[in-house]
Amino acid sequence: MKLFAVVGFALVFSAMSVQADRPNIILLMGDDHGWDETGYNGHPHLQTPILDQMAATGLRLDRFYSAHPTCSPTRGSVMTGRHPNRYGTFTPGFSIRPQEITVAHLMHDAGYRCGHFGKWHLGPVKKTSPTNPGAMGFDEWLSHDNFFELDPVLSRNGGPPKKFPGESSEVIIAETIQFLDQTRKQDTPFFAVVWFGSPHEPYSGLEKDLSLYDDIPAKYAGKSVKLTSNETGRPTKRPLGDVLRERYAEITAMDRSIGTLRDWLSDHQLRDDTLLWYCGDNGTSSDGIVTSPFRGRKGNVYGGGIRVPGVIEWPNRIKTPAISQCNAVTSDILPTLCQVTQSPLPDRPLDGVSLVPVMVGSMSRRKNPIGFWNFAHKGDAKNEPVFDPVLQQGTTPLVKMMGDLHTRNFRNYHHPEIKESDFNGELAWLGDQYKLIANLKSNGKAKYELFDVRADPSESDDLVKKLPAVADEMKLQLHAWQQSVLESLTAADYK
Repeated sequence: MKLFAVVGFALVFSAMSVQADRPNIILLMGDDHGWDETGYNGHPHLQTPILDQMAATGLRLDRFYSAHPTCSPTRGSVMTGRHPNRYGTFTPGFSIRPQEITVAHLMHDAGYRCGHFGKWHLGPVKKTSPTNPGAMGFDEWLSHDNFFELDPVLSRNGGPPKKFPGESSEVIIAETIQFLDQTRKQDTPFFAVVWFGSPHEPYSGLEKDLSLYDDIPAKYAGKSVKLTSNETGRPTKRPLGDVLRERYAEITAMDRSIGTLRDWLSDHQLRDDTLLWYCGDNGTSSDGIVTSPFRGRKGNVYGGGIRVPGVIEWPNRIKTPAISQCNAVTSDILPTLCQVTQSPLPDRPLDGVSLVPVMVGSMSRRKNPIGFWNFAHKGDAKNEPVFDPVLQQGTTPLVKMMGDLHTRNFRNYHHPEIKESDFNGELAWLGDQYKLIANLKSNGKAKYELFDVRADPSESDDLVKKLPAVADEMKLQLHAWQQSVLESLTAADYK
């Protein structure tokens, strides 16, 4: 594992009166949970009292982004601090690579006991997988290859999948608390990653949660959406109001489960020195995006696809509630935790930066832009697989079928050389004020849009012709970043 010393971190972090003891750390992530789907961001229907309280008492990251508009790549960015295209996690169904240094590896080396609970989706969770949570740094895991609904079927430490009766968020939090309690009794700091299966479709909910939204079907009468059938696992169409009622019930159940976790931390005098970080993995999916103020949805690089809720609680260090307007992204999690724990950073290109300066109020604007990239990956299937395909076969079942499979298999390919066509895809380059969107195609055609996202958060006024100098400079920066990412994709970082 290649690491280098953290230069200057101690000076910046001294403003937070670091003690010798390391804080406990818990990362929470919702599945397809878009920016507006919280009470504190003004949602007209949703009840999320716990997230609202966290936002009111902690650090609310108002401009927080997922590193990719879909789930597996974003999860890779959390693990590595790197854009997922650097290691071939292009879309859902692509695994991470085992040579990556993860935040769990780093926390383990810093003396933490590390646990993963819930959705993994970076490769199979079975024992023989070279990218299961254990291989990627976790001491314990109760995980699913993908997403899950009520009564989830999960694998413990790579063993045979087993059904856990109950509402899935409640099940995951109950298991997390068991892990935290065991670790507490060992007088060891804990690092827990809790990735919920909610609110990803197909939706379901407990009656007590559904009843909170009994008025929703009438509000959205006459409309229908396409999603997965809980009965057949195949696509179906259902009334939008019924779908939203179930989606909102899942979000409320997830919110309540986070409250259960916070209460347990309080009851055991652990909450003050536990860093608790919640975010979504991408924007809201097309079946549920009815109230977003942003353009786009899950899958594209407009705001609706990549802007997500983000909030941090750490009472011992974040004593004054704050709302940050600094651009931040899921790739920032690893560098932030390295600074918090005074751990060395991996000696390879990172795309994230530490947000400790945001916590202490010394950074209000991000210096370097953030890159987003839907890679044109179809040609990679012609390359040699990184793993034996047998190692990439999933085991944990889920409702949504893929062909005739009730599980998910993964893939990752060697990419030995950079071709001009590799620069294609849908991209965004987000600066402090301006955001460039590029759609680069294999036929040589390119479309660019430029938005002032501070003045125009809905990305409706294209400035590319009005501000050509700004657009041209951002194009150059974007291309240089792509070159760096593609060099990583060739596995140059591992040499």
